[in-house]
Amino acid sequence: MNILACKPACDLPVTEEEHRWLVRDIWAEEAVGVIGAEPKTFKTFLALELAVAVASGAPCLRYFPVARSGRVLLYAAEDPLTMVRRRLEGICAAAGLKIEGLDIQVITEPTLRLDLEPVRRSLDATVARLRPRFLILDPFVRLHRIDENVSGEVAPLLAFLRELQRRHAIAVLVVHHAKKGAGRVRAGQALRGSSEFHAWGDSNLYLKKQGDDTVSLTVEHRAAPSIRPLTLELATNRLGVALRIADRAAASVEPPSSVDDRIIAALNASQQPLSFPELRGLCRTRSTTVYERLAALTAIGRVSKSPQGYRLAAGTSVPVLSTAGGKR
Repeated sequence: MNILACKPACDLPVTEEEHRWLVRDIWAEEAVGVIGAEPKTFKTFLALELAVAVASGAPCLRYFPVARSGRVLLYAAEDPLTMVRRRLEGICAAAGLKIEGLDIQVITEPTLRLDLEPVRRSLDATVARLRPRFLILDPFVRLHRIDENVSGEVAPLLAFLRELQRRHAIAVLVVHHAKKGAGRVRAGQALRGSSEFHAWGDSNLYLKKQGDDTVSLTVEHRAAPSIRPLTLELATNRLGVALRIADRAAASVEPPSSVDDRIIAALNASQQPLSFPELRGLCRTRSTTVYERLAALTAIGRVSKSPQGYRLAAGTSVPVLSTAGGKR
């Protein structure tokens, strides 16, 4: 009989603090979880903000640094593809990015029934081929025809998503509805259907309506402290609308400087192109991380590479690094 794979606790992998986050303070590295809220509370906007941030490496909501950028795989079941593009363009405009070259792969299938085994196998094969860092499914109600109130039906579907996360080392976000009129109960308990949803999440984001164009954001993590609730609002730009933090002063600390900020600041301070070893030393960060971020910054046109080394691309804005930044 085969035995289960085991190893001593002291031999388990050690995760550096820098890599514990996918998006600092918002979403843990390789976490599963939900964005939960009642209808018309900008759940999809927040999911797309995270998608653009992870795909580009730009701070989420122009505030929360991305620790591990990479490809995003998105399924948006309730919106036509033209609207998905329009919303992404609005978020890109707010972040100073262009949608061209943004590594977000959008699943265009008309339906995605994850309660059906053939569809599960197709999603698994798609993830294996595209190797995204972040999978976003919006919303949960369009992914099945099960009874969300029955734990025995919900649990296998969430277990599949957890298995997908572990097998492919990705983060998984599911947009899910909250019960109507559940504003007085704890955010996690307000999620519609089985309590399995709240228990399943490693990182959960909850939105609650405040005004016509504002919502409160509450963040909950399984293995990390949560930030204070924030107020978000929709803001219009030349290409559409995007969420932004309305009360940045309410955040517990200034956003820690990201690796991107350190790279850009180092290049800005140098009169000559910098080699990779020089940048690695100035950023005080693992070589793999510096290499990944340089590749991402080059891909979106903020950094250019030549035989002499790396330099800032023309027009790149230079961040002001806060003394409150760094590891925590």
